[in-house]
Amino acid sequence: MPDAAPGSVQRIDQWLWFARIAKSRTLAQALIERGKVRVNREKVYKTATIVRPGDVLTLSLGPRILSIEIIGIGTRRGPASEAVTLYRDLTPAPQRTTSTTEGENERTEPDPQQALRPEGSGRPTKQERRQLDRLRGRR
Repeated sequence: MPDAAPGSVQRIDQWLWFARIAKSRTLAQALIERGKVRVNREKVYKTATIVRPGDVLTLSLGPRILSIEIIGIGTRRGPASEAVTLYRDLTPAPQRTTSTTEGENERTEPDPQQALRPEGSGRPTKQERRQLDRLRGRR
């Protein structure tokens, strides 16, 4: 590795923590060790991997894939407004609309993180509770 200026490189686990991608360095290290992080399209498993401005990180965070370009190296874990200056988000915006026919309102896809439950299972919703009360003559 060629010699670089001391402030132009940083360990990847520390950078993820400074950029507020991970809540703690321990969680950043776990993310890396599980193979959820790529640097310039190559998986990294070592937390001491060095990153520098211009590197592109691809992270698998649950159901999301996050692609970011490193713009700067952090010196501390500061506020979120300071953390967003360390990277540029390259993740494409999700396509939220479905095909529409004439006369039909445009609808969005359901959020995959929102819990869905089959009809009639579990506790009734507020709307279902009111319908039951009306049916039983309580209101």
